[in-house]
Amino acid sequence: MNKQEQYRELLLQLDGLIQGEKDETSVMANTAALIHQTFHFWWTGFYRVVNGELLLGAFQGPVACYHIAKGRGVCGTAWAERTTQVVPDVEQFPGHIACSSESKSEIVVPIYNKVGDVMAVLDIDSEHLGTFDATDQEYLEQVCQLVSETIYP
Repeated sequence: MNKQEQYRELLLQLDGLIQGEKDETSVMANTAALIHQTFHFWWTGFYRVVNGELLLGAFQGPVACYHIAKGRGVCGTAWAERTTQVVPDVEQFPGHIACSSESKSEIVVPIYNKVGDVMAVLDIDSEHLGTFDATDQEYLEQVCQLVSETIYP
């Protein structure tokens, strides 16, 4: 199965898995687990906007940073700029926050509520350079849209 087919299958599974659930932590936990189990990324998880900063949420993988300021690192930049960040080499990203020296590439997708506020970000790290591309961006944005419609209706 190629990457697009894996993502299409993941979206179908995710829709059934989270449909009707309203608890933010539960939905994010199972979403992170499903993505992580499907693609075996180094780190897969969420940071939630809480009291003006990103706070570590549900995740799969090694330990991570607890707090990230708006505009700082890849996650904080995705939040501040309200756009997906695809980073082929984290060492080349200005202000990258090294929660783990094993992380080599990263993608971060903002999650919006119905009025367009960023409520969280989906953060995925790989231990390989250049892991993420336009296909990942397209499908992970769909994943985040599904999560948003489920917990921020």
